[in-house]
Amino acid sequence: MNAERRTPNAERRTPNAEQLITTARLGNFCVRRSFAAMRPIAILALLALAVAAPAADELKLVSSLPRSGGLRALTQSLVNGIRMAIDDAGGKVELGGKTYVIAYEDWDDASPARGGNWDPNVEKTNALKAVNDPTIIAYLGTFNSGAAKMSMPILNQAGLAMISSANTSPTLTKPGTGDADEPARYRPSGQVNYFRVVPADDIQGAAAAAWAKDLGATKLFIIHDKEAYGESLARAVKSNAERLGLTVAGFEGIDVNAANFRPLATKAKASGAEVVFFGGTVDTKGAQIAKDLHAAGVKAKLILPDGCFTESLITAAGREALEGRVFITFGGVPADQLVGAGKVFAEKYRARFGLEPESYAAYGYEAAAVVLDALRRSGTPDRAGLLNALRATKDFDGLLGRWSFDANGDTTLTTVSGNVVRDGKFAFAKILGR
Repeated sequence: MNAERRTPNAERRTPNAEQLITTARLGNFCVRRSFAAMRPIAILALLALAVAAPAADELKLVSSLPRSGGLRALTQSLVNGIRMAIDDAGGKVELGGKTYVIAYEDWDDASPARGGNWDPNVEKTNALKAVNDPTIIAYLGTFNSGAAKMSMPILNQAGLAMISSANTSPTLTKPGTGDADEPARYRPSGQVNYFRVVPADDIQGAAAAAWAKDLGATKLFIIHDKEAYGESLARAVKSNAERLGLTVAGFEGIDVNAANFRPLATKAKASGAEVVFFGGTVDTKGAQIAKDLHAAGVKAKLILPDGCFTESLITAAGREALEGRVFITFGGVPADQLVGAGKVFAEKYRARFGLEPESYAAYGYEAAAVVLDALRRSGTPDRAGLLNALRATKDFDGLLGRWSFDANGDTTLTTVSGNVVRDGKFAFAKILGR
């Protein structure tokens, strides 16, 4: 709502029969006139015009992400990417000879009760709110795989497209990677409505285990946060490490509400493992794990996943706990390694926001861009048409290269990069698996 501007000396005017003030909103400007100074026919014409001017037809994208806590910087970068994709599309789309304005709403799925982490009740509420708004055609989220498990069945039953820039648990899409009824229980309609533009953890887990071996490990100590993302990834690392002939010296879940993990650090040190892997995010104590291992004098290298690939890790853990010690996997490549359209995006991002794009900025852009591309291809503003077009996405030329969605809604991209901390900043190390 736009409040009327007043100067400090402006007096409140009380309308009377002779001098009644009205404001008629016409597009993006207002006309203010005294009724006493206008002819009756002009008054009627003005009011008719104001009432008759319809709002532009609107289609809406919404995102559901943790917008507080340690992941805020990372999700802000993701949201910035979404906004840039919409702006690059002109903020509108032509469907069947009609112009639709593309609106965007940034929703939070975190809560104070959960310490700024995603909240299952909030995520379910967001999904229901999206389903019940007919102008919403796509749900961009979630960030956490556990949150996705809350909203996926709701959105699937309603036939609303869901596209994630960050979920990596394979159980969301790939049969045989989780419980017997996964991923079927997330698809009550029997149809695929969930897609992601980032490689899943079966790919990242294999890359992390291989990197551990390349770093000289014969023993691996694995820690996880007991959440869908962290534990799933930890199990993928475990199975791949064993396949490569590494000994898994420990597999421990943590209480993310604990203040520190010093006893666990001592246990990891005693195991003799040359590499420790933590499956989790900064919000589920990735930085604290790094600090406690360093404080305990653990000489083992620490491999962290993409959920820790955010500047808040460096801020929270400190350089001394990270430099020369920590190695971070990421499903894709960091912004400074993008080429072609991706490189142009990174340059535009820096110019617009005055910041380096965090790891998921390009993936936020890609998720919104593929939705808008599918919407144009569908030729229709309805949800079913968009879903059909998303399922048919093949050889999409995006920031990340040329890729497609497979039958499960997964991207065909499989690139995983390795990154380190150098001089207090993240630095690209190598493409893993090459």
